Amino acid sequence: HADFLAGHIELRNRASAKIVMGARAQAEFEVLSVNDGDSLDLGDVRLQIMETPGHTPEGISVLVFDKTHSDTEPHAVLTGDTLFIGDVGRPDLLASIGVTADELADMLYDSLEKLRQLPDTTLVYPAHGAGSMCGKNLSSETVSTIGEQKKFNYALQPMDRAEFKALVTADQPEAPEYFVYDAIKNRQERPDLAATLQTSLRRLSVDEVLEYQQNDAQIVDVREAIDFEGAHLSGAINIGLKGTYATWCGSMLSHDRPIVVIAESGDEEEAVMRLGRIGFDNVVGYLEHGMEALDSRPELIAVVPRMTAAALAEQLEESNATYILDVRSEKEWNQMHIDGSHNIPLPHLRERINEVPADSRVVVHCQGGYRSAIAASVLAGAGRKNLHDLVGGIKAWNASKLPTVGDEGASCGTGCKV
Repeated sequence: HADFLAGHIELRNRASAKIVMGARAQAEFEVLSVNDGDSLDLGDVRLQIMETPGHTPEGISVLVFDKTHSDTEPHAVLTGDTLFIGDVGRPDLLASIGVTADELADMLYDSLEKLRQLPDTTLVYPAHGAGSMCGKNLSSETVSTIGEQKKFNYALQPMDRAEFKALVTADQPEAPEYFVYDAIKNRQERPDLAATLQTSLRRLSVDEVLEYQQNDAQIVDVREAIDFEGAHLSGAINIGLKGTYATWCGSMLSHDRPIVVIAESGDEEEAVMRLGRIGFDNVVGYLEHGMEALDSRPELIAVVPRMTAAALAEQLEESNATYILDVRSEKEWNQMHIDGSHNIPLPHLRERINEVPADSRVVVHCQGGYRSAIAASVLAGAGRKNLHDLVGGIKAWNASKLPTVGDEGASCGTGCKV
């Protein structure tokens, strides 16, 4: 896996079990390697290995036979990240270093052809559903059949190899940089998560946090955006625990620099644990008592003003001096955006931050407010002063019936004549 640390080390340690992996795996810990056709009998059930590389070179599926009904036709297949409901595992994540996306796409084409040959009634159980960047069209459903997938899954439709490779690599969401790091970590022997938590859950005083900050530590405030923007430790980055926290931590934080957490009381362990699950075991502690610890240190506190859609529209009518920064993906921006806005996708904000004028009023927004809060905290940390976060993002803009432009067609708000 590339999007998180798998739990194989923890399960092995707790159950004194062996880790079973496909024969192509290049693991640095002891494994039991299995090949295509290997099987294991468990009473009336037989598990049979089917090599299905493509998302990774070592990818396997597991055929499940109910021997009381048939010893030749599988009851189900556990497809891992090779075949999802409505999608297939993308071949371009570099989940295994040294293998190109083109080579993996070739493997995936052949693997799916093997799965297509299974009986249509075979139940399909993938490793997971929607909410992952392992594909572009993942369903939230948890079970299907081979027959249903042959009808409705875009990647299982009849096509030649070249068409397939072009299709499965097109329009994939951008993968965070930490994916390669996690892919490497998943091959390695490492301390389990419990050991990481023991060293990371340290209470820190304000002065200790400041000392870490002065020595290049990253301060991540995991509170909700409205609380962060109302008052936060100057220089902190806001990545809310209630959003896609792990993905954006992996995208916006460095795994090789210390991390200090600021959280609501009781949320510290979850914040640290979810960082640990993506391999970020560099947390040195958390601010004891959270923001209450700064009550007597007002000189350390910063704010980010928030602006409503109506207020922004009024400003734009009066002057074009406001720089509107849209931090959604390029695809989202092309579909619909505020006329005159500038698109810098959030993962690229730091490298392109000089494109944001330092002497203009800047209003930053995304779809609903989560990404823009991260972006606003990055800009504030870089010294931008005349900065606002658009409350509710473009959703709130649209709800106010204000005009947009884009591939979906222009829309006009109240008073706009078409």
